[in-house]
Amino acid sequence: MQGVGFRHHTKVLARHLGLAGWVRNLPDGSVEVWAEGDVPALEELARWLRTGPPGARVEHVELTTHPPESHARFLVLREST
Repeated sequence: MQGVGFRHHTKVLARHLGLAGWVRNLPDGSVEVWAEGDVPALEELARWLRTGPPGARVEHVELTTHPPESHARFLVLREST
């Protein structure tokens, strides 16, 4: 869901939780998040992503695991093409 500050709120929470990674809008209107860090912090972010910020409409959250990419901090990326 775009237009409700989803990326900004995700970045703020992820940094608060000490996570690294990124968040970006996708052309289809969905949001993609890559986060790295401690499991409890990742679980808290995942719980929050299921509802998002006020005004968000979250229809589906898909979680996958991958090896870390060693991001230094959490960033908002430009829209993916």
